[in-house]
Amino acid sequence: QVQLVESGGGSVQAGGSLRLSCVASGYTYSKYCMGWFRLAPGKEREGVAAIESDGSTSYADSVKGRFTISLDNAKNTLYLQMNSLKPEDTAMYYCAAGYGGSWNGPPLTRTYYYWGQGTQVTVSS
Repeated sequence: QVQLVESGGGSVQAGGSLRLSCVASGYTYSKYCMGWFRLAPGKEREGVAAIESDGSTSYADSVKGRFTISLDNAKNTLYLQMNSLKPEDTAMYYCAAGYGGSWNGPPLTRTYYYWGQGTQVTVSS
């Protein structure tokens, strides 16, 4: 059974940094894609960043240059380093896992089959 457990959320002031972590277990597919998504009140869920098993990454325009996604295979842990945080980054952040490969569609909008419980990020001005 696949489990994804996020941590690292919190409250910071604008301009600050946070690093989110997502520990994955039970996921055995050789070609995979893992991503970070966020959901803010009154807004649709947004794909923030994704990383494929070949190492390729994708970012939403709103976070390019500020956020970095990475994967430590030895620790089965996905990270999202968030720098220069803005109040509009405030949201619940979710880790997700799905199948890799471009035939599944763009990484930030393809179907993800496994989701974590989320971790809250709040950025104050």
